Parts: sequence; structure tokens; C-alpha cells
Amino acid sequence: MKIAIVEDDINMRKSLEIAMSDFPEFEIQTFKNAKDALKALDESFNLVITDINMPGMDGIEFVKALNGRFEVIIMTGNATLQRAIESIHLGVKDFLLKPFDIDTLVLAIKRENKIQIANKKISSTPRQENASHGFLGTSEALLTLLNIANKVAKTDASVLILGESGVGKEVFANYIHENSPRAKKPFIAINMAAIPENLIESELFGFEKGAFTDASEAKAGQFELANGGTLFLDEIGEMPYSVQAKILRALQEKEVRRLGSSKSIKIDIRVLSATNANLPQKIQNGSFREDLYYRLNTIPLNIPPLKERKDEILQIADKILEQNCLKYGFALKTFSDKATEQLLAYNWPGNIRELISVVERAVILSDGDEILPHELFLESRGFKES
Repeated sequence: MKIAIVEDDINMRKSLEIAMSDFPEFEIQTFKNAKDALKALDESFNLVITDINMPGMDGIEFVKALNGRFEVIIMTGNATLQRAIESIHLGVKDFLLKPFDIDTLVLAIKRENKIQIANKKISSTPRQENASHGFLGTSEALLTLLNIANKVAKTDASVLILGESGVGKEVFANYIHENSPRAKKPFIAINMAAIPENLIESELFGFEKGAFTDASEAKAGQFELANGGTLFLDEIGEMPYSVQAKILRALQEKEVRRLGSSKSIKIDIRVLSATNANLPQKIQNGSFREDLYYRLNTIPLNIPPLKERKDEILQIADKILEQNCLKYGFALKTFSDKATEQLLAYNWPGNIRELISVVERAVILSDGDEILPHELFLESRGFKES
């Protein structure tokens, strides 16, 4: 297992190198900052372990820049609840508080290694639909939202999907597209927070050969690629203000112009967007255009967080449990009464995405037919029993 450790403190970095040398099954490469790590990371790495507080690019920015390409464990000496929640939203699997002993780190690595090995075992076999790609609950709140989604799917109206990270905003966007007249055309999803500001125009609108130094050939943008289908703009609250006017023009004029070109290209797209940001507040402070907001917000769809849908938690958990037992070829497991109590008592800051991750890990790592409270690992996520 090849592991990247990103730590700016030289003493800590050297200590980890020495301690990890006792475990020959792990190939360790250390980096003194996130920027160096980003340049060196490739598909040969299995795991990234990073500090949070680092000069230049901190750990949270680093995880965002990785854009889900690697599993991540975060370590920090002065964690806050907000930082922990932020890392969970980004898909971080473990959050280790310094000082920790090397056994704690090795245990976290081995947990992740066990999950990756289990995933590789089924990579060549047909997979069931992933739990995150469907609706798992049957609450009144969900059925109300699906009723609205079914109505708007038949139209070309712009829909703004609101809700915290992990509630399933892209799932709803996919659902609207799949139930629309455009279902057989492309569904193009763009995470606005994941694209560097200096690349966002070329990514959205495309470019002609020679438009800039590295433009060795022409490339169509995401607006063009979505032609005839649906364009999903995720995390629009992170959209640079400098690009907003150009996106508004493209939506109003139904045409785009590649960088370096004088010709406009007609487009026929349906636009869905999503955010967990407070856009009216961003309009007030001047970081989001009011005219673009109204263009995107013809139909608002507000998805409540999982903590406000307590009646769905066990429904969703049981379905994920069943799906993962089937996926990994295990006998059907159940939650113990105490584990069930913890599932209901936990606040789920990462919402359904976090619940899916917790249950899948519990299925893989639990030893018996019954999942026990400690096998949910909720304590590592800040859960304390009352």
C-alpha cells in the first residue's frame, strides 16, 4: 500500500517516517507541503494522510484540490468541530488528533486498506446500483420533494436545488433529468468549487487551438457537451463573480463562444443548479449576481438535512446494510439494539453521504452477523453518548 504523508513540521514528518519503517507492507512518501504533494501524486498512491494547519495551502484546501481522487485521513493538533465537519463533508474517512501513538495511525490505515481490498475483489463483477445513486427513504418530506421533481421534470424550467452537503442534491438533479424529455441526451455535472478560477472559462466554454500557451488543440466546453441535454451546475455559491456574467449571457442568449474564437455556437440545454450556500446573503455582500440568481431559481427545491428526517435514518441504514451485504457476498447482517440507538442519536453532519460511508465500513469491518456500536466508529466523528 503506497501512502503519501503531508506534514509541514519536519520533526513530526521524520518521526512518522521512522515509525512507519517498522511496517514494510506500507510504502511511505512524505511531503513538506500540499503543493509539492499535488505535483507528485499519481494513481500509484492508495492513501493520503495530511495535516490541516499548513502554510500556503491548508489541509482542507488540499483535500478539495484532490477532488475525490484519493482516500484521505486528516491529522491535526488543534482540531475544531467545524474543521471536523468540513472534512467529513469532503469525504475524509478518519480524523486523528495529535498527539497520537503510531498504533492508532496504523489501525486507521489498516481499516482503509481492508475497505480498498474488499472493493478490488468485486471490481470485475457486475455491481448493484450504488446506494448513493437512488432514493432510499420513504418519508413524507421525501415524497413531497419527489412530487415536485416529477412535475418540473416535464418542463425546461431552471431548478435550484438547496441543501447541506451530502443530502443528495445531485441525486435529485439526475432524477429530474432521467424523468425529462431530455433523458436520452447528455447529463453533464460540473462542480464549480473544484475548478481553479483561471481554468473555469475554458472548462465551461471551451477554447480554440492557440487560444493560450497550452492550447495545442481545440476543445469543446461543458456547455457544448451538454447540448440537447441537461447541464448541472453544482456548488454555484463558489462560482467566481468574474464568470457569472458570462454564464448569465450564455443562458439568456442560448449560445457560447470558445476562448480564442469570434464565432458563437448555439446551444439547447436545460439548467439545474445546486448549492449549500446562502445565495441571498451573497447577493447582499456583492459576491453573487442577483440577475443570475433569478435566472437559476425559477423552481427552488429545498432538501432538508438528515437530522430533520429522523424517520428515514433506519430505513436508509437498513437498505444500505442489505445492499452492501449483497455486494460483498456476506450473510445478511443486522444492527444491534445499541447500534440502532447510536444511529438515531447521532446528528449526521455529512447527511446521507456520511450514513452510506458509515454503514458500508461497518459491513466490511464487523466480525459477526450483528453490527455493534463500536463497529460504527461514530466516536471518531465526535459522537458522544448522552
